[in-house]
Amino acid sequence: MKKIILFQFCLLIISPSISQTLIGKIYSENQNVPYANIILEGTSLGTSSNHNGFYKITDLPLGEQTLIVSSIGMVDEKIYVKVKKGLNEIDIELHPSIYNLDQIVVTGTKTLKKKTKSAVMVNIINSKQLENINACTIADGLNFQSGVRLETDCQTCNYTQLRMNGLAGGYSQILINGKAIFSPLTSLYGLEQIPINMVDRIEIIKGGGSALYGSSAIGGTVNIITKKPINNGFYLGYMIGNINNQSTDEIINANTTVLSNNKNSGTTIFMNHRKRLIYDHNDDNFSEIPEIQGNSFGANFFISNSEKSKLEINIGNLYEYRYGGEITDGPPHLSMQAEERIQNVFLGDIDYQIYFNDFKSSVNTYLAAQHTDRKHFTGIRPELGTEDDIDYLSNPPYGKSINTTTQVGVQLNHNSSILFGNNTITLGYEYIIDDILDEIETYNFLIDQKVKNFGTFIQSDWNLTQRFNLLSGFRIDKHSLLNNYIISPRVSTLYTLNPNTQIRLSYSTGFRAPQAFDSDLHIAFSGGGVSMIQLSDNLKEEQSKSLSWSMNYNIATNKYFFGVTLEGFYTRLKNAFFLDPIGNDIYGDIFIKKNGDGATVRGLNIEIRSNLNKKIQFESGFTYQNSEYDSPVVYSLNLAEKNEFLRTPKLYGYSTIEYFINNKFNLMANLIHTGSMDIVHFAGAPNQNEDEYVETEVFNTLSIKAIYIQKIQTLGFSSEFSIGVHNLTNAYQQIFDTSKNRDSNFIYGPNSPRKIFISIKIKSL
Repeated sequence: MKKIILFQFCLLIISPSISQTLIGKIYSENQNVPYANIILEGTSLGTSSNHNGFYKITDLPLGEQTLIVSSIGMVDEKIYVKVKKGLNEIDIELHPSIYNLDQIVVTGTKTLKKKTKSAVMVNIINSKQLENINACTIADGLNFQSGVRLETDCQTCNYTQLRMNGLAGGYSQILINGKAIFSPLTSLYGLEQIPINMVDRIEIIKGGGSALYGSSAIGGTVNIITKKPINNGFYLGYMIGNINNQSTDEIINANTTVLSNNKNSGTTIFMNHRKRLIYDHNDDNFSEIPEIQGNSFGANFFISNSEKSKLEINIGNLYEYRYGGEITDGPPHLSMQAEERIQNVFLGDIDYQIYFNDFKSSVNTYLAAQHTDRKHFTGIRPELGTEDDIDYLSNPPYGKSINTTTQVGVQLNHNSSILFGNNTITLGYEYIIDDILDEIETYNFLIDQKVKNFGTFIQSDWNLTQRFNLLSGFRIDKHSLLNNYIISPRVSTLYTLNPNTQIRLSYSTGFRAPQAFDSDLHIAFSGGGVSMIQLSDNLKEEQSKSLSWSMNYNIATNKYFFGVTLEGFYTRLKNAFFLDPIGNDIYGDIFIKKNGDGATVRGLNIEIRSNLNKKIQFESGFTYQNSEYDSPVVYSLNLAEKNEFLRTPKLYGYSTIEYFINNKFNLMANLIHTGSMDIVHFAGAPNQNEDEYVETEVFNTLSIKAIYIQKIQTLGFSSEFSIGVHNLTNAYQQIFDTSKNRDSNFIYGPNSPRKIFISIKIKSL
């Protein structure tokens, strides 16, 4: 009896430290909401709901308290609770947002943060938006952001390049789940190889405001976040399209998610199969759109034995066969001109995150890698029966590319209330190795290089007041191709003028190392041969200083939503890279990659968005920009020098509109505008006798789509039928080079002519 009394007395003594505990679940529309943020207003005390929506907060103060609850795609809720001694239990219901105004993002700070509270502006393209525009891959969706443009740069193989804020592809960092393993070689075709059913969302940062990313994050950062296991379910889809009454594009994809009974572990698996037939637009028996046969497979696994730790593993395989050139049935070296690519890409990453110190601190360790194995052919056959033809057939230009990128890192986050305000300190280290072998023996072409970069970064995310946030830090990089350390300070500020208006200002520095392989080292056909790029012996790193500002205004009620964003950007480049034509050899033209005096890129992004009574939703974004070198650049030995960047329109943008007729029938339309731009058209083809500058026409690509949805509650799934037309007015480049001696870089405008498509989707409710 005495022991029982003593035990009860001990409980009373320790009860103040354990009694103020709040537990419950976060739910919406009868579904649990995982990863919701629950914060005690005015403090750093809080937590996140786990994988099945349950949360727990300990050591709450007694009395009336206010909780702020937020989650992706949900309206923020203020919950007033009266905390009593002992266990307090409350379930919290969230409601879907009329517009995804305040989603949780991770790319700006590498920590979970509300979009409107981040000093770095993060734009989001989610999986639903990708489906609405009928995107097959993420490449199809990246044009639907201001300041972002995806272009096709080769008539034969259709490799793509992402341009952000007026800067070419090499200036932007592409991440997979926050990891920089998407190498320059992989990115040549990789954006067209990642299917949308693999993607949960794409987070985009324009400019280099965050100190957490390295040498390629000058123009911006694109973070492709793959699907995570959240709720049990499945998805099966089929799409077939007819390209201008000539060829077909067929896609089959599927996803499934399985969680354990306690929802502390689970997996999401996806697969995608695509078959697109070759397309010849000008009837010369040479393709403008290559044949593609691709298979993708991947999975995400997680296990969380407690609310304080989580292990996550992502794996994926992207296989693609791609052929463009003369349309024949034989091997590529028997055609008069062709490019063939057989590419196998393996991707994977492992993350382990653990929270401690009452969730005020966390450590994230990660290992990520990609391996690309590519067999390729790039060749132009000489006149049949000649001695050159015999030599060519005896040693055709087949090649191989082997590329492995590995990244290992650790990141420490600590939240404190030192001095005043709330401050999250992020400290991290990462080591990246990019090993590449790219060889075509016939052309004496060889890149054999291992590039290493060690980076360390520190960043302070400081809420000085409820209205003012200061994000500051710096990154130190030691690149194996540079003798010196590169220090890149960056600072961004957020001032919340009122709940509807945020003003941001950002300053950043950066660099690009003179590594061997970049998107501009793609071998192109020109002048009856193959053009190749070499590196100058004394090539220096390119340096940048960038300044950007933005004003974001949003107002929302239960009936409507309206928002507008103005964003200005200015980037100053020192030792800017450019390609200098120096002549030719027996195989074709030769360009040398050199440093110029400098260059300036400036512009303005404008975004407008609205939703009327959950019936009509509209988005639009346009960019006006100017990009020039300080000194004129030689683009051709036969043409005058120019200061302007080529392939860079001054005006481009997009618009989308959705009309929700009822819960079964929706109508959608979108428009992509591409302004005129200057490009070089090299001589060699029968229709082109001299090199010349060409000012391209203006393109407006209009697409429409109708969707019918039928929910079958008794069986637990819904079916979705859609029909639409991509590029309704057939706005497509009309003049292409012909024959084997064409200039393959003479391609611009939309990536496809008119395509009529239908699709069927079945997914669990």
